[in-house]
Amino acid sequence: MQGNEHRVDGLAGRKLMEALREFDFGVAAICGGMCSCATCHVYIDPEWLSRLQPAEPAERDLLAELRHARPNSRLSCQIDLTDALNDLALTIAPEE
Repeated sequence: MQGNEHRVDGLAGRKLMEALREFDFGVAAICGGMCSCATCHVYIDPEWLSRLQPAEPAERDLLAELRHARPNSRLSCQIDLTDALNDLALTIAPEE
């Protein structure tokens, strides 16, 4: 499911990574959300970026090491889903 756009909604109170794993969208999330592996890398639709909390330093450091990083890259384990993010548009990044 990498490279395809997905829309995620109705999951407030959870991490985006959990939703992507549950729906089997191809997110490995090997570290289980500890922000240590980057196997939950996604590209957030640019129109949605301003609605997210800014990336913390640990997330930015991991993203900086990725070959496939883009300006709209995020780690889905670091995104808290809220009602404001219903229908969030994203693309699963390629595996590193």
